[in-house]
This record gives sequence, C-alpha cells and structure tokens, in this order.
Amino acid sequence: MGHCRKHTLAMTHKKVTIVMLLALVLAPKLSIGDSVAAAPVPARPPHPDIGASAREVENLATQLVAQKHLPGLALAIVQDGKVVTLRGFGVTTAGGTDPVTTDTVFRLASLSKAFAATLSSLLVSEGAMGWDRPIINQLPAFKLRDYASARTVTVRDILSHRVGLTRNTYDRDLENDEPYPLLAEKLADAPMACTPGDCYAYQNIAYSLIGDLVFAATGDFYSHQVEKRIFHPLGMYSSTYGRDALEASPSWASPHVRRGKGWASVRPKESYYHVPPAAGVNSSIHDMAQWLIAQMGHRPDVLPLPVLNDIHTPQVATPGELRGSPWRRERLTVAYYALGWRVFDYAGHTLVFHGGAVQGFRGLIAYMPDQDVGIVVLWNSESAAPSGLLPTLMDRVLGLPRKDWLGVDSDDSHD
Repeated sequence: MGHCRKHTLAMTHKKVTIVMLLALVLAPKLSIGDSVAAAPVPARPPHPDIGASAREVENLATQLVAQKHLPGLALAIVQDGKVVTLRGFGVTTAGGTDPVTTDTVFRLASLSKAFAATLSSLLVSEGAMGWDRPIINQLPAFKLRDYASARTVTVRDILSHRVGLTRNTYDRDLENDEPYPLLAEKLADAPMACTPGDCYAYQNIAYSLIGDLVFAATGDFYSHQVEKRIFHPLGMYSSTYGRDALEASPSWASPHVRRGKGWASVRPKESYYHVPPAAGVNSSIHDMAQWLIAQMGHRPDVLPLPVLNDIHTPQVATPGELRGSPWRRERLTVAYYALGWRVFDYAGHTLVFHGGAVQGFRGLIAYMPDQDVGIVVLWNSESAAPSGLLPTLMDRVLGLPRKDWLGVDSDDSHD
C-alpha cells in the first residue's frame, strides 16, 4: 500500500509541476507572522485593468436573471486584493419583492469544504493536527471494512477524497435524515473501492470526519473554530452554520426548484447541514468576496501563505471534471483535487475552483493565480446557466475568443 501511495503521488506531482509552480510561486512572499499593516503585499507587475470585463459580466448577469427568469443571483469579482464587482440581482423569493443584496445570505453547499481544509491547515501549522498522521490516533473508534487500511487513513486522505470508499458513500441515507454519527459508524461496513490513498472518490460523510478531528485536537466544536479563526478575523459577520441560522438572517435567499416552466420556493432541506465540514456554511456575497481575497493570499495576517499553499497543492487526478459543460470540455486540459479545492489547467493557466449544489441552491468560486483575478457566483435556483459567468470572465481576462457560455442546458453542478 505504501508503495502504491508514493507511486500515485509521484506521478501526480510530475504531471502537475507547471500547475503547482503557478499556484505556489506567484503568490506574494510574506512571513507567517506578518500583518497587513506592518508588511503590505509587495508590489507585483500591474495586471491589466479588468473593469470593462467585470462590467460586461455584470450586464450578462442582469440579462441572465431576466431572460432565464431566475429568482436571484449574487456576484463578486476581485483582482489584486480589491473588490471590483459586488452586486445582487433579482429577488430572494420568486414572486416576492425583497431584492438580493450584497448581504443576502445563500447556502454554500460544497463550497463549505474549503473552510474545513483551511481550518485543518491552520491546525497543522500549529502542530495540533498532521497531514499524514493516521486519524485513528485521534479517532480510535474509526473503522473501515478493511481494518488494516483504516489504520492508515490520514487527514490528507480525507480532505482529498482518497479514503478508499466508493463515491458519495451513504449520501442517500443522509438525505433520508439518518444521523451523521450513525453514518460515520456505518463506514465500517461500507464497500471499499481501493486501498486508502490510491484512488479518488468524492465524499460528504467521510469528509466530515474532519469535524470530529477538530474537536479531538482543540476540545472545541468545529463550527465555533471556523467562526473564531476564519469568519470573524475576515469580517465575515453574516456567515453562519445550519438551517436555523440561515432562516434567522436579516436577508436570506429561499431555495427554488423547477415547477413547470418556472421556479417554486421550498424550505431549505436540513440533511446536508448535518455534515458541517462538507456542506454546512451559509454566507453572503460580501463575505465571500473577503474569503476569496484571503484565499488568493492577500490576508496573510489571517491565512498565512504556507497554510494556503498546502491546501491548494494538487493531490490526485480527477479526469471526470474535464467533461460535462462546454466550457469544461473546451477550456480544461488537466483536473486535480487538492485539499477542499479543485485545481484545473484552464487554457494553459492554473484555475483554483470549487462548485456546490444542494436542493434549490448552486454556487461556484474560482481564481486564477497568475492574473490575480477571482469570481464568486451564488444563486438560489437549480439552473446551470449562471456557471457560464466564470468562463466568460476568464476568457475576457486572457483575451481568448468570445464564446456564449451562458446558454448551457445541461446540469453543471459538480461539487
């Protein structure tokens, strides 16, 4: 097993040398203890102004909401550590009059996974956790069908979806309201796809073992650790965990499902809120702009660059991500999963990305390190069309031929 793991990682790292160098070298070099005030980000060669491209994407978002009859959408575009666009479109509930604002809270679904990876990286940097320590050291009750393999599973394996289980193990049971602790216990009986560390298969239940590890390492609840170490230091004061917190927000977007030719509002389903590290965060576009700026290396006082480098480094190839929507097929040439993030080669440029989808909500977040440009899009319907705003922006930034990426009919809700 050890030989297989090393061979897999060696091949992965060999193939993505260029991707990794772009992701890791182009960030500003600051010491871990530096603050923004004491040590500002060193000057870098100026990037072309993307104001015109951002305004075009804003206009397209306006047209998209109107022409596709979408309930609501929120958009943020950032560059060089600054917000270029921050806007809400449409309404929080179809047929209503309350507008989506920059403070309207959406459910993030699997965009939540990056918060789990980032918190883990902070704890690793402090020595409270270790990327390659067997999790059984802190969770002695953890078991898999292959008892010996269970003793080798690491934090890195969990956050890169290489636990060895089949894809989305027990998600259907979670959707049927079976409690997370029982599902985590049932992993001991789940079918195995491979030896841990040797293959990729997306998880939500197993991924959420990170919450148990955080509690074991800190003695504090996972959600409180995220609030204390990430939300509050970054000024993300409308960001929360759980359905009750979503519905208590001053402005929140209702989820919408297809009903005939239109959209019908439904109450948020609670099931995936039971796995907070995998899918528990609620946030506004204002807060997500600050989160993206921090992930891009502009808040080393909160998220030091070594912490970011660890989670953005590719771990395992995910060629299935090259299929699906037209922009994936035409623009992506390489796809990997890092830790709570995906890393793509987008027309020769590194793109750090994640998408999310639960009933009635969709979202995406992405940035291109060498252009220092990023985008977040959140919407409260199951339309695939808004995902086209991402390649539209990146194509403009890179000067690629214009494509109409917004007429997508297929579902592009890759988690």
